[in-house]
Amino acid sequence: MTGARTVVVPTLDHGDVTLPEPAWCAGHAEGPAEYRADVHHAAPVPVPAGLVDVDVELVAFPYGGTPVPVSIHVEIVIPGATLAPDGLREYAAGLVERAALLRELADRLAVLRAGGVW
Repeated sequence: MTGARTVVVPTLDHGDVTLPEPAWCAGHAEGPAEYRADVHHAAPVPVPAGLVDVDVELVAFPYGGTPVPVSIHVEIVIPGATLAPDGLREYAAGLVERAALLRELADRLAVLRAGGVW
């Protein structure tokens, strides 16, 4: 990574850990990470509001027990609802929209992993 920034992250088990920070990383917490394995890069991915809430974050865990290369962390919150036919169709359409978004993010992630930019 040419011109990569480096960041120092304090940890309780390994002291200060210096690592390259990818351009997409949104920064690190002010306080120390409890363990070096918890040190990670992260950046929230904006997702439009909808009937089905999806939280998406770009992450990498370089020091994990099994290091995780840049990946997408997804949390889906599907609230319970009692719906009439039209509402159920709208709800299903929201699920289809979220699936399309996740496929788009998979394509972007593949580009990033191949050395491109996010």
